[in-house]
Amino acid sequence: MNAVPLLAVTGRFQPFHVDHLELVQWALAHAGRVCIGITNPVGEQRQAHPASAHRHRADANPWDDAQRAALIRAALGAAGVPPQRYDIVPFPLDDPSRWAAVVPAGTPQVVRVFSDWEREKLRRFEAAGYPVVALQGDPDRRVSATDIRAALAGGSPWQHWVPPGARELLAEWTSAAA
Repeated sequence: MNAVPLLAVTGRFQPFHVDHLELVQWALAHAGRVCIGITNPVGEQRQAHPASAHRHRADANPWDDAQRAALIRAALGAAGVPPQRYDIVPFPLDDPSRWAAVVPAGTPQVVRVFSDWEREKLRRFEAAGYPVVALQGDPDRRVSATDIRAALAGGSPWQHWVPPGARELLAEWTSAAA
């Protein structure tokens, strides 16, 4: 793919982890700027979907928009990404009629596909007229935010799944909550 002015990456980022960072870095290598859309923004009604049974539940969404944006900025900063290379915005994934107000129409959407949920996202973007860049994910190497949340809750190691910057911020929040 040749460099384009803008690519978009969306996700819940609950929390932002090493696979998310890798995906954003891929987009940064292929675009002048990247729009990072945080789905399930606070205040939005979360909707259940058969391809992702947990994405709407409160326990799967412990951090608000501001916290998730802080994790992303911390990870990108630690990775040396200049802030002028990206924007972080709330992204109403369940309301395509509002997407163009957040991400310009026609902006290619980058999605790493592991499961039916990512295939559903691709379908939604294509149906709304957004080009998609589908990257095949390796299920054997997939990092799961669900596993990270469980490890955090259970006191198990989780740090290896979270990039520097975000790792320190999560450790700070976890120790403050204890």
